[in-house]
Amino acid sequence: MSFPTPFFNWRPHPWHGLEGGSQPPTLYGFIPRTYCGDRVRALSPKAERGDGDPMDICVVSERPITRSEVILSAKVVGALQMLDGGEADDKIIAVLENDNFWGDVEDISGLPKILVERLQHYFSTYKLVPGQEKRVSFEKVLNYKQAHQLVLAAMEDY
Repeated sequence: MSFPTPFFNWRPHPWHGLEGGSQPPTLYGFIPRTYCGDRVRALSPKAERGDGDPMDICVVSERPITRSEVILSAKVVGALQMLDGGEADDKIIAVLENDNFWGDVEDISGLPKILVERLQHYFSTYKLVPGQEKRVSFEKVLNYKQAHQLVLAAMEDY
């Protein structure tokens, strides 16, 4: 005797069936034609060197962007000064240009404090490895003018 194949919706169990991972709270990428070298290091008093990567950027937007490898026009509003193992690893904070909700923000002080705190927490913890010492530290929030200096320094380092 054969039994009919049962039909059911399967979804993964949130504890055992989902992959672990780290999702940044904003769009996260890098600024083309930038490099974090000596000029960027000079703007971070505790850094021993730049991290040798392009300048990181987080873009705040109310638009859902689900594709990867996209180029966006964004407006710098501030930065998070970060250290990663003694290297300057700053995160530029920007808003998507012409964004209907965030487009009028000119400085990081115009973003909700909780959003900036989430970004600080994310970047302070996303590289944690159990049993190893913490390598990443948050130094301070930088305003628009300070962030703009960082971007210019990274462009000159490039």
